[in-house]
Amino acid sequence: MTIVQLIGDWHALAVLFVAGVIPNQIWRMLGLWFGGGIDEGSELLVWVRAVATAILAGVIAQIVVEPPGALASVPDGLRYGAVGAGLVAFLLTRRSIFAGVVTGEVFMLAGKWWLG
Repeated sequence: MTIVQLIGDWHALAVLFVAGVIPNQIWRMLGLWFGGGIDEGSELLVWVRAVATAILAGVIAQIVVEPPGALASVPDGLRYGAVGAGLVAFLLTRRSIFAGVVTGEVFMLAGKWWLG
């Protein structure tokens, strides 16, 4: 297999890189530069963390109540159970949002696989 066959259309990869990676990295670097000296316990970062958590909670609530696309085929009980499992994992891991989201996703995928 040649490199051209492996990569495919390199124009699409270039567009993806320019449109997706470069703008994202610019904001990350600016965030590191501006936020490097801010105390983690400052009121500003506590507020930012609260807003980010609220946005995540809103997105999860919208997806659970009015599921888009293929998620609509998942039974309501399984969706609500995944939220409950994620909440339990969030509380057991000392409020780790990552652990809560991953647990909810794994719960839903396992439940969907089990139900068929």
